[in-house]
Amino acid sequence: MGTSTNARQSVEKRSGHQLVADIIDNGEVSFQQILVIVLCLIFNMVDGFDITTMAIVATSVSNELELSADKLGWIFSFALAGMVIGAMGIAPLSDIIGRRKIIIMSLLLVGVSILLTAKASSLTEFIVLRFISGLGAGSMLACQATLASEYSNEKFRALSVNIVVAGYPLGALMTAVVASYIMPDYGWRGIFWFGGGATVLMSITAMLFIPESLKYLFEQQPAGALKKVNKILVKLKRDTLSTLPSITKSTTAKGGMANNVKALLSVDHRTKTLILWSSFFLGFATLYVLMSWIPKLVEDAGYSAEIGRSAFFWFNLGGVVGIFISGTLAVRYSLTSVISALLVGSALAMAVFASVSAELKVMMLIIFGIGLLQQGGFTGLYAAAAKAYPTEIRATGIGWCAGLGRFGAVIGPATAGYMIAAGFDMSAIFYTFAVPMAVGGLFAYALKIK
Repeated sequence: MGTSTNARQSVEKRSGHQLVADIIDNGEVSFQQILVIVLCLIFNMVDGFDITTMAIVATSVSNELELSADKLGWIFSFALAGMVIGAMGIAPLSDIIGRRKIIIMSLLLVGVSILLTAKASSLTEFIVLRFISGLGAGSMLACQATLASEYSNEKFRALSVNIVVAGYPLGALMTAVVASYIMPDYGWRGIFWFGGGATVLMSITAMLFIPESLKYLFEQQPAGALKKVNKILVKLKRDTLSTLPSITKSTTAKGGMANNVKALLSVDHRTKTLILWSSFFLGFATLYVLMSWIPKLVEDAGYSAEIGRSAFFWFNLGGVVGIFISGTLAVRYSLTSVISALLVGSALAMAVFASVSAELKVMMLIIFGIGLLQQGGFTGLYAAAAKAYPTEIRATGIGWCAGLGRFGAVIGPATAGYMIAAGFDMSAIFYTFAVPMAVGGLFAYALKIK
């Protein structure tokens, strides 16, 4: 493990960026790096479970509280509005105070608010608690994607981010499975008790096992940074350091969060930032319409609640498969070319679903295909954002992409709710929201990120 003094001094003359590149990109992948990816995946799974639970219990909640479709749409949208503020206002703080603290805080925020949702008895309570859950979920996803990218070597960085973000649809998939066991005996409140308890447990797991970002420690150097760095280096099976590298002006966050946000629109980053914001907005608008409304749309089309949950399951199973496929393809091909092809393909699949009258098995197969193409392509945008920005503004960049993009997630489900209340059927919803997905895919192609 040890190194000579001269060797250490030679290493420590390098910048923080060079040191991290040597530590992460050179040598074998360590168990600690794999553990970070796996834990971030699991945290995202419980996050996806918690946020998408509302889609599964929508009919039960609306019946008990006597809520119309447009009121349900507001519950969906307020959760997503919380995710906007969490991604834009809380996640960027991790560039200043660290990724680990924000991840732990976000898990606690989501877990406690979900537990309280199990006792909600009015529309107002639902809206407030779902908004709070959204705050934690929005900040957590951006921080986890950032941390995963910073513990992955260059070749597999896009795949690692995709694996972590795959936790969200995987958690949504579990929602449909768990609901079939819990709801018959414990009703919709039982789902929230389960999800909230699991999330609080994960916050304790994060306290015990999630390390801080090495890049953050090198470039911001908070109190006790050297001790924390060496503790991480031991776990990574790398040589320890006697001092930290000098901080350069380019790696400080002197202006705090405001300057980091301004940097996103600087000459160096402006074009890719605007394209990413547009792609995220359009992708979120369609994705969250389907994530929020598939079970109820299927039920309104004349099928049972069980079939509605099954459609939700197949959509998210397709998403999980698609995310891993897109991450694998990105190792060999241009990342944004893969994203574009999948998003445009998902728009075409939505049009096919809307126009074809098929038996149930074929319908489920098409929904699986839509989930594969849509979520596989959309998740790649997180990897594109992680690659587009340098360390000092990476979490800010991902957070603002996801945050501004989620305005689409707020507008989409609410618009769909009003369309359903006005009498538009499932085919009309799929035709309408295929358009923004296709346009977002074309925008993504212009990024040209490998």
